[in-house]
Amino acid sequence: MQKVAVIGAGKIGAVHAKAYAAMPGADLVAICDQRLNAAEELAGAYSARAFATIEQVLKEEVDIIDICTPTPTHVDYIKAAAAAGKHVCCEKPLARSISQAMEAARICEEAGVTLFVAHVLRWFPEYRRLKELIVSGAIGDTVEVRTSRGGKPRGGVDNWLNNMQMSGGVVLDLLVHDFDWLRWCYGSVRRVYAKGLYGSPVPGIDYALVTLRFDNGVIAHVEGNWARPAGFVTSVEVAGKQGLLHFRNSESRALVIERRSGASEAVEDITPPSMALVDPYYKELAHLVECIEENRPPEVTAQDGIEAVRIGEAALRSITTGEPITLA
Repeated sequence: MQKVAVIGAGKIGAVHAKAYAAMPGADLVAICDQRLNAAEELAGAYSARAFATIEQVLKEEVDIIDICTPTPTHVDYIKAAAAAGKHVCCEKPLARSISQAMEAARICEEAGVTLFVAHVLRWFPEYRRLKELIVSGAIGDTVEVRTSRGGKPRGGVDNWLNNMQMSGGVVLDLLVHDFDWLRWCYGSVRRVYAKGLYGSPVPGIDYALVTLRFDNGVIAHVEGNWARPAGFVTSVEVAGKQGLLHFRNSESRALVIERRSGASEAVEDITPPSMALVDPYYKELAHLVECIEENRPPEVTAQDGIEAVRIGEAALRSITTGEPITLA
């Protein structure tokens, strides 16, 4: 049984707390937030204790510190947890910069604790199924990929997400999901080129289109926005030498494969039947708890977290300079 403390009583902190509370292998013992009233409200729902600082939490009997706070705070919380010998779950992105991400990974490695970056897209059944089909060669070798995700602007102008220096905007906070998933499918990225509204004076609105060239020759176009009036829409289209995979969360036949054979074309609905029933956050965090119990590395490594930030940072630099960025 792993005793867990969630740092941050906001939206994602509440999602993580709910998952741990329902998990046989976890004991949610604490919620921490500098807004003590928010911590008390969330903790009260699960009979956990509420704290205002991580220093108070670390005096308690805790195995895992789960960090669900704004990106600029991640590294300091990771340092504190690792120094106390606690395993760490950190919401994506791992850090605001590549240097901070590398520092976080180094600190945890030196302390001998697990650093798990919560790239939850890997546990969404439709994205997991897409990867299985890609790897199995269902549409032949991939030539090109297009991904898109978008939602409404994030809060008021004083929201930390709308401070590009703090959050990295839609590139680092939103598209980092796709950067990690694409690396999981296709390996290392060689070059990044991006256009977008990074630094635009329009409050809360952000857009980016990022083109990735992988070492294996695959090209991916990754698009994202905070500009929709309402709702959240995601899509993926994978073009292979023998067919096409496409997923759209707004359609009833969400995941479809189109196979080409000579002049004919067969379309098949392959939407996972359990898609609406699976809580990917629960599965992600249960995976972490199980890995710590069994003393084995989790599916998402600290290096995966670093590489997602590296791609995001390169995309922001490309938007700013207008030049493609080659990754070392």
